[in-house]
Amino acid sequence: MSIGRTIRNTTQAMKGKFTSKSGRATRNRRMQREGRTDQVSGNLKQSAQKAKDAFRR
Repeated sequence: MSIGRTIRNTTQAMKGKFTSKSGRATRNRRMQREGRTDQVSGNLKQSAQKAKDAFRR
């Protein structure tokens, strides 16, 4: 997995976690939902890249 993609996906997951917690603190359900979506998306992208790399080897 390239370093750039790893950083981008990890950043997206962390941003989602932060947004979700911020939404929880302010009781904003839309913000919580967007945060969870970003978090899951970043994690899925990471796992897809790891699987791709495993088949290349």
